[in-house]
Amino acid sequence: MTSNIRSHRFGLIRGCYRLTSLLLVCGFAAYSQSPAPGAVASGQSAISVKTELVVLPVRVTDSHDDFVAGLNLENFQVYEDGRLQKIALFQRGDTPVTVGLVVDHSRSMGPELTEVAAAVSSFAQSSNPQDEMFVVDFNDQVWFQLLDGKPFSNDPAELEKAVSAVTARGRTSLYDAVAEGLNHLRLGHWDKKALIIVSDGGDNASQHTYSQILALAQRSQTLIYSIGLLGALDEDENPNALKRLCKNTGGIAYFPGSEVHVKDISTQIARDLREQYTLGFTPEQTNNSRSFRKIEVKVAAAGRGKLHARSRPGYFGGQENPPAAAAGKSAS
Repeated sequence: MTSNIRSHRFGLIRGCYRLTSLLLVCGFAAYSQSPAPGAVASGQSAISVKTELVVLPVRVTDSHDDFVAGLNLENFQVYEDGRLQKIALFQRGDTPVTVGLVVDHSRSMGPELTEVAAAVSSFAQSSNPQDEMFVVDFNDQVWFQLLDGKPFSNDPAELEKAVSAVTARGRTSLYDAVAEGLNHLRLGHWDKKALIIVSDGGDNASQHTYSQILALAQRSQTLIYSIGLLGALDEDENPNALKRLCKNTGGIAYFPGSEVHVKDISTQIARDLREQYTLGFTPEQTNNSRSFRKIEVKVAAAGRGKLHARSRPGYFGGQENPPAAAAGKSAS
């Protein structure tokens, strides 16, 4: 009898121990799987997917090369590698932009710098009041010019002063300066970003190569414009490098002649940036996410005739830093 009672008590104790262990295990599992603050409610699937919005500034012109305003989302189609994409972002009108002004201060540019400084001021006066702007000066070194201690400014006087802060001397580190400008653009607040290069296109002192800079630009989704100042009898001047860099990012390379001033070109670039539509789409996640993806933007509107859309021809997916890119030089 006593033996049976002890056996019964032992069975009860063992059962309670198993039940307690089970509750502890379930409680720990529930605790370890409990959603963090802000997570989805019970019964919903919590899936974390990293997406990257591809932003496309697009300028639409008619057969007379005049800007076409008043278009709607339905007038546009965006294709990536031949596949139609769903447009997730559509803006029209004068949207603010983050702009870097990359100005050559090598020896050959000496006679031009006074006019260039005035052109930078003119550009700022013609821009959107909400634009963020900065200046990168370069010769055989690269200077990022803080604007009264600020990373950006839209004050024409401050920008003109920043361009004038370095004298013309030495060789040319154009590609390193472009890398510095592209890097600083990441600090900007606006989706639309642009660089304006004022140079003869030559480079004889950079650590970066042209192919690295092009890949970096295509990853950064940046429009690049250039004002090519040629004719200084500099054997290193390279207008074709400027043309390719601008064309492959959706911008334009300008080469003012004797009848056209740099100031006029800078005003024209400011107008070009303001007369754009901004489209955006979320690309498909593919196994080869870092490959180059071709983009085509089509536009049509009843009664508007044949329209032309200018945007960049493609982009590299994945990280912004191009493979095997060397670190750029800078000096302060």
